[in-house]
Amino acid sequence: MTSRAFLAPGLMLVLVTIGGRYTLDRAGLVDLAWVDLRVIGLIVAVVLLAIEAARRPPSTTSRKEGWLLAALLFFLFQIASALWAPPASRIGPQTLDLVLLGVLVLAFYVYATGDPDRAIRLVFQLLFAVAIVFALAAIFISGPGEQGRYSAFGGGPNVFVRIELLGVISAVAMFLLTGRWWPLLVTPLFLLAAVLSGSRAGLLAGGVVGFAALLKLRHRLRTGPVVAAGVLLLGVGAALWAFAPPAFTDLFQERFVEQTVQEQYLSDRTSIWAAAWNLFLDHPVAGTGLDGFYGVIGVNQAVEYPHNYLLAVAAEGGLAGLGLLTASLVLWTRVVHGGGQRPMLTGLAVASAVFVALSSLFSGDYYDSRLAWIFAALAAAAALTPVRTQPAGARELARAGR
Repeated sequence: MTSRAFLAPGLMLVLVTIGGRYTLDRAGLVDLAWVDLRVIGLIVAVVLLAIEAARRPPSTTSRKEGWLLAALLFFLFQIASALWAPPASRIGPQTLDLVLLGVLVLAFYVYATGDPDRAIRLVFQLLFAVAIVFALAAIFISGPGEQGRYSAFGGGPNVFVRIELLGVISAVAMFLLTGRWWPLLVTPLFLLAAVLSGSRAGLLAGGVVGFAALLKLRHRLRTGPVVAAGVLLLGVGAALWAFAPPAFTDLFQERFVEQTVQEQYLSDRTSIWAAAWNLFLDHPVAGTGLDGFYGVIGVNQAVEYPHNYLLAVAAEGGLAGLGLLTASLVLWTRVVHGGGQRPMLTGLAVASAVFVALSSLFSGDYYDSRLAWIFAALAAAAALTPVRTQPAGARELARAGR
């Protein structure tokens, strides 16, 4: 009963997170397009979490939660900046996104502080399963979109690649935490789906985090397994290239070879970033207000957002917004540095947060950064919550039960 109760809030929180802005019109129910399933799902998740939290023993979490307070103040400042936003800004939807983002971050943190070992492992297991479902749905059901890029369930390729590469991190986490190697066998599927997304920035962010992880663990890695894993991946890649359908090879040739290497095409990112930077220079103190980039520039140029989280904060929140964000990041870094009593678990959550954060420098809006904030909360919970020690008698009973 305890296991099921602990699973329920985590499952709901992950479903809300992965579901994104899923409204019922995407399921064909146009008349119910106004129903935002995030709100319903999050209410259910919070109720389940409250029931679970009431059953817990008193919390022993170290009270170094200044990063969380700074993050919540940052979200509140962004919402308050709607007061000076341009008339064309989409205040309502953006405010709802930020409210839900704040509630998600707080809920995941509370959820993980109850038992970080079980909670974070469960999140990785659920993301592993989600990545499999998304990869199979993209390849066998959705197929390539208008640009030849793959995604699943109506989401964009840049969000899809994050789910797939988080699937890779989840597979590694399951291997490191349990010693079972079978999750690693699924990583070629995740990597294939990530490449088929055509998201160059997402793959670059994943490569940076992967290289940093290998560099940090270089003294603990054995040459034999590393070489074997490299040969396996190269063999799988060669086999896919030889037998893949034309849609796969054409996407790789056009997106990564022709557009990136030959034409150096960056999807107009540089001009969009320059416009956001100029907005910051024009409004350096408090920015243009919530969704000000769209209200000033995007409404005329059909650009939804700056495609860079930091530039969006700078343009719409100015130095005040950047200051609150920086305070939260600095305090969080101090919390997770060293990993607390769970260095491996904390490190895996940090790697996930950094990967999504790096991806957010190239695509996505505020709500699309939610996985970075959520994994930051999970990492902080793992670092701050002391490991509970069982009495000798309880340990003997646990062993007898096994």
